[in-house]
Amino acid sequence: MTARSALARPRPDPLPDTAPDSSPGSAEARSSRRGRSRRPLVACGLLLALLALAVVCSIAFGARVVDIGEILDGLAGRGEALGALAVAERVPRTATAVTAGAALGVSGALMQAVTRNPIADPGILGINTGASLAIVAAIAFVHISSLWEYLWVALAGAALTAVFVYAVGSLGPGGTTPVKLALAGVATSAALSSLISAIMLPRAEGLTDFRFWQVGSLGRGTWASLATVAPFLLVAAVLAAAMARPLNSLALGEEMAVGLGVRVGRTRLLAAAAGVIACATTTALVGPIGFVGLMVPHAVRMLVGPDNRWLLPLSALGGAALLTFADVLGRVIARPGEVSVGVVTAFVGAPVLIAIARGAKVREL
Repeated sequence: MTARSALARPRPDPLPDTAPDSSPGSAEARSSRRGRSRRPLVACGLLLALLALAVVCSIAFGARVVDIGEILDGLAGRGEALGALAVAERVPRTATAVTAGAALGVSGALMQAVTRNPIADPGILGINTGASLAIVAAIAFVHISSLWEYLWVALAGAALTAVFVYAVGSLGPGGTTPVKLALAGVATSAALSSLISAIMLPRAEGLTDFRFWQVGSLGRGTWASLATVAPFLLVAAVLAAAMARPLNSLALGEEMAVGLGVRVGRTRLLAAAAGVIACATTTALVGPIGFVGLMVPHAVRMLVGPDNRWLLPLSALGGAALLTFADVLGRVIARPGEVSVGVVTAFVGAPVLIAIARGAKVREL
């Protein structure tokens, strides 16, 4: 063999020990798995920090900015200074924002998982509006006035709306699809909003009370109201936690879920019930607030993936932080008055919804 022919021969592949080891037990694979396992913990720490910052801002900022001494006096319940009294008033409002935001975040995550629709949330599906219509109608015609009555009326309205939207979304060929559910929810919400306006307009003397159930506000949050809704939210939280693992199996497809021993109908019913209870209870407490259940699960899913065992609790943290920050923004930009938190979340959420619609097709998760 000549030197020229030897040089013309193709060079052999690198020896196996010079190639990167990408086997499942390699150092790179182990490092990648460790990185993925840390992501939920990192996201949890980040959201807890954001929530803590939101709580501090909610207590410190408003129509009057308070200093650290007034904050401490207000939290301790001592002092007659105006700043300390303002802090004492802001604490239950902040707790209400945290509670309502957490409930809306979990409700949105559950509805997206049950419908396998990435744009599902209590507002898009009309459930918020259905609960609001029920309360407005009951105030106008039955003259209810207590939060306990609002709760049961809101639950009835939300449940009936959810059943109606699902039934309409199931009509026609192909059965229930994400697009049909979203369209049915938007159409139902528009129709119910018109009914709310029709009930409100002839009753201008009580317009302030009715307006609360049209846009949503945290101004009525008290410790007594939180104690009233706590049992309902606890039931929703327990159901959501119990359904997290079955919902993961359901995301693989109905046939795979059945093969894994999941009762598909029971899982969907209980998860949907948890979402409706959380949404209706929040609506009875603070009025209809949209887009929190849409934005938060999407952001959390980008951080930790689709595992509902992490998605649901982190959506609660994210929803609490978002709604608290929105309330602070509404109080700061219109000082000494305030912009209702439902208006602020709508301004923030509408561009997010447009971005989601432009960036991805409405498809199964």
